[in-house]
Order: sequence, then C-alpha cells, then structure tokens
Amino acid sequence: RVVGGQGGDGGQSFHSEPRKVFGGPDGGNGGDGGHVIFKADQQMKSLASVFRFYQGFHGERGGSKNCYGANGAHMYVKVPVGTLVKEDGEVVADLTQHGEEYIAAHGGAGGRGNRFFLSNENRAPKLFTPGEPGQERVLHLELRTTAHAGLVGFPNAGKSSLLRAISRAKPAVAAYPFTTLNPHVGIVHYQDYEQVAVADIPGLIRGAHQNRGLGMAFLKHIERCRFLLFVLDLSVPQPWSQLHDLKYELEAYEKGLSERPCVVVGNKVDLAQSRINLALLREQVAERVIAVSALTGENLEELLLHLRELYDTYVKTEHSQGQSPVKW
Repeated sequence: RVVGGQGGDGGQSFHSEPRKVFGGPDGGNGGDGGHVIFKADQQMKSLASVFRFYQGFHGERGGSKNCYGANGAHMYVKVPVGTLVKEDGEVVADLTQHGEEYIAAHGGAGGRGNRFFLSNENRAPKLFTPGEPGQERVLHLELRTTAHAGLVGFPNAGKSSLLRAISRAKPAVAAYPFTTLNPHVGIVHYQDYEQVAVADIPGLIRGAHQNRGLGMAFLKHIERCRFLLFVLDLSVPQPWSQLHDLKYELEAYEKGLSERPCVVVGNKVDLAQSRINLALLREQVAERVIAVSALTGENLEELLLHLRELYDTYVKTEHSQGQSPVKW
C-alpha cells in the first residue's frame, strides 16, 4: 500500500509594518506532497526488504511574506531489476533496467494562500485552500529474475554446483531435491570485461506448468532469460527423456519458450555410467551437447566459450532491432 504525501495548506496572513499598516494579503501557497517512487537497483536481489506500507513526505504550509511552503521530499523505494508492478491484476510497470523509475503514488498539490485570491474586487481576501491528499494505491510487486542465461533442469541435476563452478555465486548444494528455493544469479566474467548473467532456477518436475512442485515460481523466471542451458544428469538411465520433459513443460507454460537459443549441458561426466550415456544422448538429440563435470571442473572452458557465443548473438540481435541489450 502506497500513499503520496499530502500537500501543505495555503497560508493566510496580511502584511503590516510601520507606516504601511494595510499592506494587503501575503499568505504563500503550500508545498506539494512528495511522491512514492519505485527505483530498480542492481544491488537489490530480492523483495525481502520491501515493506508493506509506504507514506510519502508531506508538503509544508505556506507562510507569511509570500513565502511558499517547501515541497515534500520524494520517497524512493529500491526494488530489484526485473520487478513487475501490478494493480488489480494488470501490469502497470516493468522495471527491467538499472535506474528505471516508476511513480507509484503521486503527492497531493499544495493549497493556495490568500495572496493568490487577491483581485481588484477583493483587496483583502481571507480565503485560502487546504492541501490535497496524496494518491493512495494498493500494488502487487512480483520479481522475475532478469538474466541472460537460465539453467533449466530437474532437481539434483547439478545446476547449483555448475553455477558455483563458473561464477562466484554460492547457492546451496545438498543431496536432496529442491535445495534451491529461490533463483540465484551468478556473473561470468570474460577477459574483455563483458559480463554474462546466469540464473540458477529452482528445479523443475513433471507437471510444473500445472503448478506442481515449485511450479509457477520456477517458470516465471524463465520468461526473462534470453537463452537456456538445459542441464541433464548423465548418470541416470535415458537422460534424453529429461530434455523432452523439460521442453514439454516450457512449451505448456508459454508457447515458443522451448524454442529459444539453447545448449544441452550433460553434467556428472566424471561418473563411469555417464560416459556410456553421453554417446547415446548425442544420438538422440539434435542440439549441441557439452559434457562437463561441475565437481571436477572438466570441460568447463568449452561451456564458457559457447556461453559467450550465445551472448554475442543475443547482443547483435538486439542491436539489429534497434534495442539496447541488458548489461550487468
């Protein structure tokens, strides 16, 4: 709930000094109330620090000697990049760029002082108006992670371990499903100072598009990703069935989502059974398969080079369409 600051009341006073007793009205106008503004900030990673209620600062009352009241200061609320602002189910703002702002509640206008009502017909007006109340709204904030690449896979496929291996992010890693409950974004640094953001999305299960498991909490974050990394566990029988299930869930949630640029990452190649399954996987799928081991670091360089190729292609496509690519 956001409420803009109330405008200050107009002043009512008459000027009086020696040898000028009837100096006329000199009440100034009140100051405007401050806005409540949402501002996207890269340093913010979640909506946990956003409070349920914000009140803008009030404007000050108009003073004598034609002094206007001070405007109320604007209240800035920092939110993560990728925050959606909804009102009554309708999207009213999409903050996808660092520094982007949205006025959530306008402050009220300041009242008029009696000086404002001076006229030839009324040389000594006593009328003044109060400040207007600020705008009041109830908004719903929803965070959808903004990253270049999204790690898509079943629970315990090794997505968090892979993100720890290629970036400085430290998502939790454990030997049980749904270790990751919230998306983590890791930044991959290259020698030319380019940075590629990779999101570790919570694990997907069959029926996620029907809100099973973490369901929509997972799938909403995939919408922001420009390209996908399908992480498969090579140690399980028929790993290509994982890819078919993942693509089916993405397509059932949003048509065309599974057709974004992608690469298949076969994880846990350090295990004996994985070597056998890797050859079978390459026969079954048409996409490029990169076999890696997040545990030992095997073949991570090939993955990072291909990740950069996907990023460069995305940047060229955005420039060709006259749009600015997301930078970290």
